[in-house]
Amino acid sequence: MKNRNQSQTNLFRLVFAGMTGAIICVATIVFVIPLPVGGYVNLGDCFVIIAGYLLGGVYGSLASGIGSGLADLFLGYSVYAPFTFIIKALMATTVYIVMKIVAEHSEKKKFAVMFLASLVAEVIMISGYFLLELCLYGFEGALANVLGNAVQGLFGCVSSVLFYSVLTKTGISHKLKSILCIRQKNI
Repeated sequence: MKNRNQSQTNLFRLVFAGMTGAIICVATIVFVIPLPVGGYVNLGDCFVIIAGYLLGGVYGSLASGIGSGLADLFLGYSVYAPFTFIIKALMATTVYIVMKIVAEHSEKKKFAVMFLASLVAEVIMISGYFLLELCLYGFEGALANVLGNAVQGLFGCVSSVLFYSVLTKTGISHKLKSILCIRQKNI
């Protein structure tokens, strides 16, 4: 009986990860706001961070990497796709690790910790794309995109915490975690 329950849990996690990857891809492509400083802001990072919160390290990383990498492919940024996969997977893993490290925080500090976790993840995003663009475009080219990536990062932090607070206050996050058999104490 235990193997069947574990198989069912893994299936739920895999299906939810697939759906989350699709949501990340669509949110990256569809919900786009161009920035006057160059680049654009999208809701993809919001769901990358949520994937780290809800799915944890492995499933959250795969959903984030695959969904974001596919968005790059669909948008014509194929040179970015493999690096986006790595960067976004690292972001979700980072969110999960930071949340797990501070799992004993009080309920009052929960959203501050979630913001910190998403902020650390976005620093990884900014740094990762800076290093990639340093190789592709040189220092000046990479530096030119830092401000746009920073605005995207801040947008990702704020939107993910707001979205997750809605999921928490409505009880949806608790229900998802119980379906996915994720211990509330860990995240």
